[in-house]
Amino acid sequence: MSLFGGIEAGGTKFVCGVGTNRGDLIDKFRFETTTPTETVDKLIEYFEKQNKRGEMLAIGIGSFGPVDLKKGSPTYGYITSTPKIKWQNTNFYGKIKGAFDVPVGFDTDVNAAALGEQKWGAAQDISDFIYITIGTGIGGGGIINGEFLHGLVHPEMGHIFIPHDKKADPYEGICPFHKNCFEGLASGSAIKDRWGRPGEKLDKDHPAWDLEAKYISLAVINYICTLSPRKIILGGGVMKQKQLLPLIHKRVKFLVNNYIKVPEITNNIEEYMVLPKLGDNAGVLGAIALAEREYEKRK
Repeated sequence: MSLFGGIEAGGTKFVCGVGTNRGDLIDKFRFETTTPTETVDKLIEYFEKQNKRGEMLAIGIGSFGPVDLKKGSPTYGYITSTPKIKWQNTNFYGKIKGAFDVPVGFDTDVNAAALGEQKWGAAQDISDFIYITIGTGIGGGGIINGEFLHGLVHPEMGHIFIPHDKKADPYEGICPFHKNCFEGLASGSAIKDRWGRPGEKLDKDHPAWDLEAKYISLAVINYICTLSPRKIILGGGVMKQKQLLPLIHKRVKFLVNNYIKVPEITNNIEEYMVLPKLGDNAGVLGAIALAEREYEKRK
């Protein structure tokens, strides 16, 4: 059996798995993010065991960042200026590539998840869309005209600056670089820091969720106005709060204020702005899709 390996590399946890080019996830393994050496050793051990299932054709890595995506750069495949000090300047791609004689695809974790959703999930047959993950941190990936949005480095959609009324919300923000950017105000880490408890411990009618919907909607309206995506997918642990998405739908329509008159927003916003169809497997299946994409390029 021909297999593809996938690595969803997050700041707090890693998820790795193997699957087929049909989107079948055959095996999955999750563990906490520790030091680069210990974490990579676990990854190598896992994929060596999976090789017994069949031929491993390629491995895909969707990584937390920032990362260097410029092929030909001396630091291509590195995790660069991450807040996780021990992971700064880690040659992540090189360590995996050096352990396995197969093509290795490398991109951001959110770009990989976007690819998975395009191939097997909520964005099938859509060439222009964005995927935002709102969890421990916040990140965003984009596929434009069927290709990843990279540019100068890669999108850092979690670090845009949004209006912050400090009288209504005196919280200073948790981002170590910018304090009250989108991630600093609305990430899972910010929720826990602001309210003293993680989001899953808060009641569904807690004022945290109105505030969260406000900040997410402000970010989303900026993405709509700058990137004009055909669909927006909102993933991550924070979005598991079922009461949150309807609040965001309502606020985004209010913020648009009939300026962008398209049926996707005025009549069908529930289909325009959605949760990931692949659920918790969006990241690892996206990494598997990234592996298949890299394999096809090398054939």
